[in-house]
Amino acid sequence: MSFGFKNLEVWKVSKSFAKDVYELTSSFPSDEKFGLVAQLRRAAVSVMSNIAEGAGRKHKKEFDHFLYLARGSLNETVAQLEISFEFGYLNRDQLDLIEKKAESINRMLWKLSKSLEKTEDR
Repeated sequence: MSFGFKNLEVWKVSKSFAKDVYELTSSFPSDEKFGLVAQLRRAAVSVMSNIAEGAGRKHKKEFDHFLYLARGSLNETVAQLEISFEFGYLNRDQLDLIEKKAESINRMLWKLSKSLEKTEDR
């Protein structure tokens, strides 16, 4: 069985983003393990998971809905990264780098969503 979502560039970059979040949060204080660390990781993985789930749906409208959910999870992740910076868990360079990747993912999600509007239902 072929999983077409694996060929989507936005999914590949989102997977890399989730890995980056895991790496960044590995240095957070241990008392955040079940708080901010867990929430950040779930939100970051949710981005790539929603893309994959949507790609597996029958209708483009459903796919677009999951891209919408992926954007929500992406925004949630960025908000949590911002508070992580405020708490001193991330430095400015780390935050800027991960936010740049998030901005790229956001653009790709919008473009994919717009392209779905232009195509016929599959």
